[in-house]
Amino acid sequence: QVQLVESGGGLVQAGGSLRLSCAASVRIFFGYEMGWYRQAPGKERELVASINWSGRNTYYADSVKGRFTLSRDYADNTVTVFLQMNNLKSEDTAIYYCNAYLQEPRRDYWGQGTQVTVSS
Repeated sequence: QVQLVESGGGLVQAGGSLRLSCAASVRIFFGYEMGWYRQAPGKERELVASINWSGRNTYYADSVKGRFTLSRDYADNTVTVFLQMNNLKSEDTAIYYCNAYLQEPRRDYWGQGTQVTVSS
C-alpha cells in the first residue's frame, strides 16, 4: 500500500508556529515532486508549497511566502518533507494534505490530511 504518513497540525493562536511532516518511502517515491496543499471550508484545495526531487525548484503560494518554509530530509530509506509554518494567521486554518506527484508516468498520491486551526 502506497502511503504518505503525515504528522503535526493542531490548534495554535495567531502569530504562533506549527510544523507539519510527511514521510514516504524513497523506494516508492523516488523522482516525485512533493508538497503540501490545503483546503479551507467552502474553498478549493490549493497548493501551498512544493519541492521537486532534485531540490533545485521550490514553490510557495504568495499567501505564505516569508512565513512558511519547506524542507526535506533523507534517512533510513525514508524521505520526509517538513512544512514549517510561522506567524500563522486565521486564514491559514484548513486541512493540510501532503502530496506526491510524478509527471511521467502520471502518478498522484495524497496523505490523509491534518487539521490546522489558527485562533485569532
